[in-house]
Amino acid sequence: MKFYAKKFGELTNTEVYEILKSRMEVFLLEQKIVCLDTDDMDYESLHCFYKEEGRVVAYLRAFEKEEGIVKVGRVLTLEHGNGLGRKLMENSFAEIIKTFGCRKIVVDAQKQAEGFYAKLGFETVSGEFLEEGVFHVEMEKEI
Repeated sequence: MKFYAKKFGELTNTEVYEILKSRMEVFLLEQKIVCLDTDDMDYESLHCFYKEEGRVVAYLRAFEKEEGIVKVGRVLTLEHGNGLGRKLMENSFAEIIKTFGCRKIVVDAQKQAEGFYAKLGFETVSGEFLEEGVFHVEMEKEI
């Protein structure tokens, strides 16, 4: 398994396909979230992911929300509870800081994942809100 961090233009056609396939597998099939996943932010994003035998098994994207603040989203792992999500986040932090030089990272976390992000140093800064039919909270991490 290997970690990658690439801007959209650096991704291969196969990587784009595998990223979208994994996002559909988790968000559409597993979590039953029906929305337009391709929202044009991918073009502006840093894509951080692990590949194993050609499959994208863990993924997130990060983009500059405003100067000094980077938003992380579309965070997923194909298998849960094995530590890969934490590994993805920790390796991605270094790449996000290097790429964007940010002072803060924010995420709209699914309510069920709030504890996961808290263990990574994120603090909840909002109440619950619905996004695509799933309860979320806004969380942030100072760099």
